[in-house]
Amino acid sequence: MLEKKSDNPPKVVKLRALKSLYEDWNSKINVISRKDMENFYVHHVLHSLAIGKIIEFRNGTSILDVGTGGGFPGIPLAIVFPGCRFVLLDSIQKKIKVVEDVARSLGLQNVSAVRSRVEEHHEKYDFIVSRAVTEFPGFVKISSARITAGGTNSLANGIIYLKGGDIIGEIKGFGSRVRVFDIRDFFDEEFFETKRIIYLEI
Repeated sequence: MLEKKSDNPPKVVKLRALKSLYEDWNSKINVISRKDMENFYVHHVLHSLAIGKIIEFRNGTSILDVGTGGGFPGIPLAIVFPGCRFVLLDSIQKKIKVVEDVARSLGLQNVSAVRSRVEEHHEKYDFIVSRAVTEFPGFVKISSARITAGGTNSLANGIIYLKGGDIIGEIKGFGSRVRVFDIRDFFDEEFFETKRIIYLEI
């Protein structure tokens, strides 16, 4: 059944619009590699949305995307969870400009972009999400103070980190606070064979 047109397009329409927006920006600055653009929906959108397979954020949840780059995983998650507040953080101004333009083009009123390093950003959130900006222990060290304890979601407030490769050494110091999810359990694409989600309760 076709969905009615409205001033607030449905989620699937916004997700479908992402590639053309990023192709346009890629023609101006290098946001995403050309090879990755050929696999844009798998490598970027679906990878981001894997987080939605382990938690369905309740309305009112606040989420900080650290090192968002061009807006991943924050932009796809913001589309799927419009009742949540997303702050997308990056230290590079041109990437923040891309995020702001994409969010504006899609009418994402639940997204704001901030140019800053996480160490210098002092607001607190329910969750931090990120795509492997550094080794996990180092990321926890610089970002965990930005999270409020507790929460009302199915997972307690914490860090949700997209990471590939061998992560055993990176998580062994966190004991029972850490859980690992294999993205290949959610999606069949070969790209996800070694991709994981690390969740750490704070």
